[in-house]
Amino acid sequence: MTVSQEYDIGVAGQPWGPAEKAQWLTRQQLRRSYQQQVLARLEQVAPGFARQQYAELDYRQYGASIYPLYAFSNGDNPDKPTVIVTGGVHGYETSGVQGAIRFLQTAASQYSSHFNLVVLPCISPWGYETINRWNPLALDPNRNFTADSPVAEAAAVVSYLQQLQQPILAHIDLHETTDSDNSEFRPAKAARDGEVNTNWDIPDGFYLVGDSAKPVADFQQAINQAVSQVTQIAPADSNGCLIGEPISQPGVVNYPKKALGLCGGITDARYVTTTEVYPDSPNASPEQCIEAQVVAIVAALDYLKANGH
Repeated sequence: MTVSQEYDIGVAGQPWGPAEKAQWLTRQQLRRSYQQQVLARLEQVAPGFARQQYAELDYRQYGASIYPLYAFSNGDNPDKPTVIVTGGVHGYETSGVQGAIRFLQTAASQYSSHFNLVVLPCISPWGYETINRWNPLALDPNRNFTADSPVAEAAAVVSYLQQLQQPILAHIDLHETTDSDNSEFRPAKAARDGEVNTNWDIPDGFYLVGDSAKPVADFQQAINQAVSQVTQIAPADSNGCLIGEPISQPGVVNYPKKALGLCGGITDARYVTTTEVYPDSPNASPEQCIEAQVVAIVAALDYLKANGH
C-alpha cells in the first residue's frame, strides 16, 4: 500500500464543501448512453421475465437526463427461493451492468423453474454514462444502502427490495476493480473527506467479497472454481491481502456488509457475494469480464440447487 499524490480539488486535510463538490461535478461529462447500451439491450431478455420500473432519477439539473430504473423478475412463487442479482451499483464498472444483461438474455431462463429471480441491471445510470463511481452529489451509493439513505440510487433499491413478499435466499452483486480506483476514485475520496489517501495494489484477476457475518466459504469457493475456467483468480499480494484486506480463502475477502451500508447487506439473505473482475488486466478482455460475471451467477445458482435450495 502506497501514499498517492494529492488530488487537485480542495485543500489537503480539509473536507470538501459545496464549492469543491460543484467544481468536481463540472468535470463529469456524459461519455456513453444508458439508453443505447443498457435500455435498448434490455428489450431482448428471456421470455417470462417482466420489467418493472421501481424508480426514476431526474438529473436534468446536472446536464443529464431522466433515468428510469428497472428490475426484471420471473414472479414471486412462494414455493421457490428468491435470488437477487444487482449490477451497476458503481456505474463505471461496465461488466457488472453488461453481465446482468447478458444473464437475463441467456442463462436466466434455465433457472426460472427453480428460483424467483430478481435482477436490477443498472442501479446507477448517471454513473454509467459518466463512467463514475459516485452520483452527482459526490456520494458513493455503495456505502449508503441504508434506511433514509441520502443517495437516491441506493434509497430506491432499498425501498424496492423491502416490498418483495418472499424471503431472500441469495444476493449476487456484480462489480469490478479497475486501475481508476487508484488513479482517480480513491484520491478523490480522500480529498473529499479531508484524509490522507493510501492505495492498494489492484488485484490481477477475479475475486469475491463475502460477508464476514456469514462467509459461506463453500459457496464462494464454488463460484471461484467455475470462474477460473474463464479468467484467472486474483492472487493475494505479498501481505496475503486483496484490496488491503486479509484473504479468508484463496480469491476471497470478507467485509461486514450491513454495517458498511454495502449493497450486499440490504437483505438478510444467507448466501451473499460481491464479484470483482479486473478489466484493465493484460490477461483479460472486456468480453471475458462479462462472461465471468455470468459464470459467477450461474455457479452460485448451481451451488444453491445442489445443496437443496
